[in-house]
Amino acid sequence: MTDVDEAAPTPAGRRRGRKQAGAKKPMPLWQETILLLALALVLAIVIKSLFVQAFYIPSPSMEPQFVENDRILVQKVSYWGSGTPQRGDIVVFEDPGGWLDPADSAGPTNPVAKVLERVGLYPAGGHLVKRVMAVGGDHIVCCDSRGRITVNDRALDETGYLPKGMDPSDMTFDKTVPAGDLWVMGDNRSFSADSRYHTGGAGGGFVDQDLVVGRVFALIWPWGRAELIHRPATFADVPDAKSATD
Repeated sequence: MTDVDEAAPTPAGRRRGRKQAGAKKPMPLWQETILLLALALVLAIVIKSLFVQAFYIPSPSMEPQFVENDRILVQKVSYWGSGTPQRGDIVVFEDPGGWLDPADSAGPTNPVAKVLERVGLYPAGGHLVKRVMAVGGDHIVCCDSRGRITVNDRALDETGYLPKGMDPSDMTFDKTVPAGDLWVMGDNRSFSADSRYHTGGAGGGFVDQDLVVGRVFALIWPWGRAELIHRPATFADVPDAKSATD
């Protein structure tokens, strides 16, 4: 029998062989999963820190707009740079000091929920949700001869967001808001321990605007009531404090 010599590989064949030998093996599924989870975690932290954060409603103080255990989204972009809370905004803010009971400040007790809360994937607790009624320099009074709250001598029409038949306030007050502070109230006035109830405290009932996390812009749960949140039109008619005194 005659031996048959194998053909020597061509230069092109040698290059293909080297490419195949040097080709990387695909990443195992478990490694891809860990990488994707890590990227999602980083993205969630960035979003929570800069853009949007989820919260839940801890009490009936904002009814009928929000009821207890509703889930809301808060956006932070409006208050970047020189942006500040505006009259009529519903805001989430940190406890100015003594407004919350220790139990309300504790947040979730489940370890997994605690981790998810820190990265913005679980609605956060330990904060308050109220409506901004007056900003720095404003003069807010309750009430005029018709029982309405006035801001810079302009009466507010609050029938669009207060519970039906509820008075604007069962407490009288006459306050000028210091610069950089806010006067806040819950919509469910008879069941809201807001600025009115803390006038004897260290902050005089005012909220430092630096404590504000952001503006509520959406109700996301339950799905059947999901909606975007807008500033009531009545606040657009309120003159600035300087204009009111000119």
